[in-house]
Amino acid sequence: MLDLYAFSTPNSARIPIALEEMGLAYRLHSINVRKGEQKSPEHLARNPNGKVPVLVDSEGPEGAPFTLTESGAILLYLAEKTGKLIPADAFGRARVIEQMLFHLTGIGPALGQLGNFRRAEEQLPAAISRFEAETARTLAVLDGILGQRKFVTGDDYTIADITHFGWLWRREFAMVSLDPYDNIRRWYEAVEARPAVQRGIKAVTALVPV
Repeated sequence: MLDLYAFSTPNSARIPIALEEMGLAYRLHSINVRKGEQKSPEHLARNPNGKVPVLVDSEGPEGAPFTLTESGAILLYLAEKTGKLIPADAFGRARVIEQMLFHLTGIGPALGQLGNFRRAEEQLPAAISRFEAETARTLAVLDGILGQRKFVTGDDYTIADITHFGWLWRREFAMVSLDPYDNIRRWYEAVEARPAVQRGIKAVTALVPV
């Protein structure tokens, strides 16, 4: 059985989407980051870094329990475990990892920092300007890529698309619009319409208290 500890965050959302796409059964456990539950002793035992998501696979390598953190690593593990949403050839796999790292080290951090600075009580214009520019730059790169490909690595939907989708789904946090990016909008609407994506989003949004 797969147990997922998560909340309604961009990084968390990627995992139930992937699990739904792969047809894997899982149990979803809420870790309310707004209340600091990610810093509880119980959660720190799962992830000493005190973050979500965390995946616990009771049937990991050689049948032993396996705990994994970091959404990118979890996506790769699930893809390897199932053989789904990742190409079989080395070059295709490298392209998927390239796009995942582009988001995880570029687009995602830019959107996260822009949102943090825009919403801070003390406004720092220089910081806001810096991350506005970096967000616009990286999204323009992605828009160019999607101008040449149906999905972010080619004709097939992969875990790289799920990686990109997480923060773009939560782009309102950074007060960013996709209006200037025609190709991203086309891609985003296609991904958002997938039934498994809708089920994954529904699962994580249900974790937020009313």
